[in-house]
Amino acid sequence: MKRIGVLTSGGDAPGMNAAIRAVARKAMFEGLEVVGIYHGYQGLIDGNMEVLNLGSVGDIIQRGGTKLYSARCPEFRTKEGQQKAIEQLKLNKIDGLVIIGGDGSYRGSMTLTNSGFPCVGIPGTIDNDIPGTDYTLGFDTALNTVIDCIDKIRDTATSHDRTFIIEVMGRDSGDLALWAGLAGGAETIIIPEETYNMEEVIGRLKSGSTRGKKHSIIIVAEGVMSGSEFAAKIKEHADIETRVSVLGHIQRGGSPTGRDRVLASLFGAKAVEVLLAGHGGRAIGIQNHQVVDYDMNEAFEKGEIMDSKMYQLSKELSI
Repeated sequence: MKRIGVLTSGGDAPGMNAAIRAVARKAMFEGLEVVGIYHGYQGLIDGNMEVLNLGSVGDIIQRGGTKLYSARCPEFRTKEGQQKAIEQLKLNKIDGLVIIGGDGSYRGSMTLTNSGFPCVGIPGTIDNDIPGTDYTLGFDTALNTVIDCIDKIRDTATSHDRTFIIEVMGRDSGDLALWAGLAGGAETIIIPEETYNMEEVIGRLKSGSTRGKKHSIIIVAEGVMSGSEFAAKIKEHADIETRVSVLGHIQRGGSPTGRDRVLASLFGAKAVEVLLAGHGGRAIGIQNHQVVDYDMNEAFEKGEIMDSKMYQLSKELSI
């Protein structure tokens, strides 16, 4: 192992830059050359890459987004696209890859590993939906962004005696909605993993109103339905007027929290160590406060990773 590459793929997440920095500097410390690959798998196919030095990754630990950029790449799903990527790896004498992204990025990583190029994955997604790791890069930052928005919206909700519906990201995973809803004191949390009962939702709103409560906050994960759709359902069932706020891509941006910066640094260094040990097809994660690497195939297992006890607690505390 003399030269390794690093790329970011899929949706950006706060902490990706800190992970790029950690990969590059740990590799350089170990005497390796590091190649930064731009625009994810598309950049790999196109040969859009350059050798990084210490200065290349300076002053990025505090920045959101990704210095290496990201892109969707349908071409990489084809045999022809994969072969182009392999040819670029050979041409640039890259012996191994660190890939920062979500499960889609991991699947590409396994394709290259099975073709003889060892890859190690670092979980970078605000959805916190990668099995095998307790937390993914970007989740903590996005969580705090959503909480801050909830607090601000609650000020207006209180001032106008209104129910606000806040739509947050989470297509298949409700972790962001659940954690933010619990931390923000939301009265109702709607997530993909749990069915909801509209009569129960309406009952909670009316119960609060009866005891003098002046406002309510409802968190809806986008994977269930849009905030506007949920507002229409409430209007249909109880003729309760609501206001909708869609947080959108603000959740992905911003300077990473201290927790995400530390996780990124630990994950990046561990990824280099795994490659140096000659292993590919591994994923980096944190389990019970310990940084670990594990078979990447485990990250494709779609088991129940949502904390059902936390969801139940959110309902108990919102009475």
